[in-house]
Amino acid sequence: MLQDASSPGFVAEVITLFCEDAERILTELTKLVDQAVVDFQKVDAYVHQLKGSSSSVGAQNVKLACIQFRQFCEENNKVGCLNALNVVKHHYYLLRNKFDTMLQVILNLFEKNVIEIML
Repeated sequence: MLQDASSPGFVAEVITLFCEDAERILTELTKLVDQAVVDFQKVDAYVHQLKGSSSSVGAQNVKLACIQFRQFCEENNKVGCLNALNVVKHHYYLLRNKFDTMLQVILNLFEKNVIEIML
């Protein structure tokens, strides 16, 4: 459960929850878009969800890629959706690497503060 924003683990928890959710959605999108007959409404619902959560954490490039993805869903364009999914994944994994670095810094700072408190 999320703590308030003054909690030391708040940012780490928000990032972790976003990444877990995004990866679950990307897995579902991959399965759906790989189907012989694509359910574009279902794909669009997942993309809409990812767009919203991306907005909440400031993942602008992922959000913009989702906007384009949704346009391909509206056009029932499978090839466009496949390409858009690859773009979304690309931006997500770039972001994920940055988040991993942030989480490591947060963990290091937290450990340093705990050690200083113990001394």
